[in-house]
Amino acid sequence: MKIKLVPRSEVKITKKSTSKFRPLIEALGKLVPGGDALEVSYSSDKELNSMRNVVYTYNRENGAKIKSGKDTVNSKIFFYKDKKK
Repeated sequence: MKIKLVPRSEVKITKKSTSKFRPLIEALGKLVPGGDALEVSYSSDKELNSMRNVVYTYNRENGAKIKSGKDTVNSKIFFYKDKKK
């Protein structure tokens, strides 16, 4: 067995492109600073965490600064870009 350490940046994950979060990933690209926010409903905390992980990965790969806020009463999360200062 041959084991080698590689930089994390070389590890590409292809599952996200075929996941149920693909519409979210596509919508993230349409966000503009100071513009409208995405409103996404979730059914469980696990689904919420998965969505946030998708957004964190998107931010890292694209150099974006997408933030989130959640409405726990209505089980919704909002993704948005702040205006640049």
